[in-house]
Parts: sequence; structure tokens; C-alpha cells
Amino acid sequence: MRLKLVAVAVAALAPVVAMLVYNEVALRHQRNEEVRASAAQAARQASSEVERIIEGLHALLVSVAAMPSVRQLDVPACNAALEAVVESIPNIRTIFVVGLDGQPICGSMAFPEGVIFSDRDYFQQMLTTKAFVVGTYTQSRLVDRPVLPIAMPLMEGDAMKAVIVSGIRVDWLQNRITERGVATGNAVTIADGNGTIVARVPSPERFVGTAMPDAYQRLIHADQPDVIELMSEDGTERILGYRPIALPSNPLYVSAGFSKEEAFAPINRATTMNTLAIIGGALFAFLAAIFIGNRFILVPISRIADVMEKWRGGQTTARTGMKGPDELGVVGATFDRLLDELDERRRQSQEAEEERSLLVRELAHRVKNGFTLVQAIARQTFSRSDPERYNSFAERLAALAGTYDLILSREGSVSSVREIVSAALRAHVASQAERIRLDGPEVVLPADIALPLSLVVHELATNATKYGSLGSEYGTVTIEWKQDDGRVLLVWTEADGPPVSTPTKKGFGSILIERAFPAKAQARSRSDYRPGGLVFEVIFLIGEPVAKGEVDPLGKDDMHASET
Repeated sequence: MRLKLVAVAVAALAPVVAMLVYNEVALRHQRNEEVRASAAQAARQASSEVERIIEGLHALLVSVAAMPSVRQLDVPACNAALEAVVESIPNIRTIFVVGLDGQPICGSMAFPEGVIFSDRDYFQQMLTTKAFVVGTYTQSRLVDRPVLPIAMPLMEGDAMKAVIVSGIRVDWLQNRITERGVATGNAVTIADGNGTIVARVPSPERFVGTAMPDAYQRLIHADQPDVIELMSEDGTERILGYRPIALPSNPLYVSAGFSKEEAFAPINRATTMNTLAIIGGALFAFLAAIFIGNRFILVPISRIADVMEKWRGGQTTARTGMKGPDELGVVGATFDRLLDELDERRRQSQEAEEERSLLVRELAHRVKNGFTLVQAIARQTFSRSDPERYNSFAERLAALAGTYDLILSREGSVSSVREIVSAALRAHVASQAERIRLDGPEVVLPADIALPLSLVVHELATNATKYGSLGSEYGTVTIEWKQDDGRVLLVWTEADGPPVSTPTKKGFGSILIERAFPAKAQARSRSDYRPGGLVFEVIFLIGEPVAKGEVDPLGKDDMHASET
């Protein structure tokens, strides 16, 4: 019962849990979409800022190219002009002009002896494209610091006469990204066309100047921007929005990653709180179910069951004493009223049984007195004139009295078939036992079968004495029985008596034979009135009933005894 109550509590909580799970899934899906959108937006913003920086430097180089001293390649004037420009722009270290052979011409600072730039990738690319070029992460040969070089051609008509070169300070770009601010767990990465990281927040000291992992190199030159989920090098699971290099507008790769742990932290906290609330609610519901079940269901049911057990044990005064408006109280009160009625019926049945027993004893006493009176009259009438016949008559009368005493008092009802038959015949053949033959195994009958069989045998013997073989001088009776699978078949066969015929009506004896056995015995009988004497068969159960449809040994389904 407790398990059933707990199951009810679980069933009550199931819809709430299902709703919370559904809301949790929907909320996480919504939050995931929001974070993806935020990551894509953050990547666009960072990329836009990088583009503005590049566009600003491009405009600066265009302005430098328009300066007369630069266009005329007037070295002293060019040096002075470029030095003045650099002093006012914090994001670059140098601006210089290089000849088409890679040799420096003029610049914002003195050139080291023997320095040359023709081997630089950006220089070769610019000579090929004759367009503005953003190079890759490079260690500067002038200031020995990492820079992101930029270059554009100095044109005179359609001919390129020189190259103007500058470089974005990597430390300045890193500071610019850092100043933008990045939430805990998030990351912004800027990389060049080779996949070398030029700026990174957080942990720039760990990543700047290193190559992106091979697994992410494909993102640098992807066909279009996108948002993916990945495990970053620092071991953080992130939702990453990225902008691949798309020349000429996007010369650098930019990505913005949002930590899933941080992004879903509020939802995780809410999930934890909801889970704890569900667990707490479930525990409360279980405890309440157990307490309420014990108090209002199990205790009343146990009280009713206890009263029933006491009744089984004979304590008929036990009652639940339950009252109240609830259903179990009504059941208990109804049960008490039922026990009161049963107790009253039991008392009335006991009184009736006592009265019946008294009547039986009175009847037995009167029968015994009747036999005693008959015996006294017989003794006074012919005991002296014919003592031998009187003694025979007295013995038979005593046997008959004993048989009636057995029937009325139920004594000896639990006996073997042989004992029951012998007792029932004793009154009819008290001095002629040789005329009766008994043949059968030792079969002990239960009490509710022994008495009916005694009545049937007594009635058969009475009829045989009045009309059959026991009424003649030489007539005999053979009684045979056998047992098979809980059934007992008894056959009464009369011989050497007067001729018999089928009676025209039923007497009380026939009705007694039909109805003597209880229903559970499934008794069936048959009478065969042969010229030589009656053959009577009866079969009855003393164990478990046989299966329905089993062949009846008597050969019929409905057979009734007839008056012999």
C-alpha cells in the first residue's frame, strides 16, 4: 500500500517534472540561439573595428604618397616629413619608402646597415598586385618588434616608382582589443592569412605569435562567416562566431567566442534550483504520502484486518470502533455493524443448534425407551413359552436399537465402509450373519459421508427384510465396494429371495436414498429389479471432484434410487 501511495505521489509530480523539463529544453535552445547570434554580432563588431583601423592606415599611406617630398623622393625632406607623421600616430612605428629593388630610400628613422626588404612576402605581393597590401605577422627589421606590415605602391602615371611601407604595432592592436573588454570565459582572436595569431584576449602572452591549430585553419579562408561550437586551446568549450579573410575588405581573420559555461550559467543555476526544488517537493510528497497513508489509510485498514484476524481466532467481541465522515471510517462502521449481525446470527444459530441437539437427544431417549418397552412386552409374552425364539428376537431388537442410536447420535460416523455396513445390518441378521457377504478394501469415510451411507444401507436392509431376500429363509445379500481416484462404488446384490418387481411409486425410503448424501459427494445411484433380487449401485466422492465430462461408472448422468 505504501508503494501505491508513493506511486500516486510520483504520478502527481510527473506532469510538473515534464513541464519543467520541457521548459528547460526550450529555454536552453532559446539561449543557445541567443548566444550564437551574440557571437556572430561580436565577430562582426571586432572585424568592423579591424577594418576601420586598416582603412585608416590605408588613407594615411595615400596621404603620404601625395606629399611632394615623397613623390619627388627628396631624401632629406622625405625623412623629415615621415618622421613628423610618425610622431603624431601612435599605432605605427615607422613609415618608409623602398625602391623596387627592396633597398630603403627614406623613412621616419635611420635604417640599419645593409637592411633590405625585397624578400618580404608583402613586398613581393605588392609588386605583383600593384595594390594596397596587408602582410602577415612579421618581426620588424627596424625596431625588432612584431608588426603587421602594410604597403602600397608609389605610382607615377601607370608606372610604379617606389613602395611606401608601414606597420601596425601588434602591441597597440592587442591593447585596443583588450580595451574593448571581454566578458569572463569569452575570447576574441585576430589572425593573419597564415593563421598566425596577431591579437588575442585573454592570455595574449600565450597565444600571440603562435599558429592556430590545424583543426581551425580551415576557418581562416572559409567561404562565408558562420557560428560553430568547439573546444578552444585553453580548454574552454565555446560558441564561436568567425569572419574569414575576404580581400580586400577583410584582410584579417576575426573570431569571437562565448563560453558555454558562462553563457548558460544562469540557466544552469536555475536548473540546479529547480532540480533541488523538485527533489525537495518529491521528498515532501513521499513523506506526506507515507504519513497520510499511515495515518488515514494504513492504520484504519490494519485495524479492520486485525479485527478480522481476531474473529478468525474466536474473539467475536472484537470491533474496529471506527466512525467518521471519511470513506474508511464508513467502511469500518459498516464492518462493525456486519460483525454485530453475524454475532447475532451466530448466537441464534447456536441456540437453534442447542435446541436441535436437545430434540435429538429427546428423540433418542424416546426411541430407546420404545425399544426397551417392546423388549419388556416380548419378554412377558413368550420368554417362558419359547426361550430360544425370545433370545433371538431380543438380540435382533438390541441390534436395531443400536443402529437407530448410531443414526440419531452420529456416533461412529467417521468409520470404514465395512464397519458402517456391518452396524447398519446388525439388526436385520443378528443371528444369521452367514447370509451377508461383505467384500471390499479398507476405505475410511469422512464424517459427512459416513452417516448418509449408514442411512442408505439401513434403508436397503429394511426393504430387503420386508420385501426382498432377507425376508425369506434362504435369501442372501452381497455387498461389494471399491475405491478409484477418490470415488467409492458400492454394489448391493440380493439373491434367493422372493420375486421382485419395479415399484409403481416412490416411497420415503427412495427419497431418503436420493437425498441422503451431501451435494459435494456428487452421489449417483441406480436400482435394477431383476427376477432373482434387487441390484443397487451407488457411487460417491470422498476426495476432490473428478473433471467434468468423465465417464460415470454407473453408465448414466442422472440416476435415481427407486423404492425396492
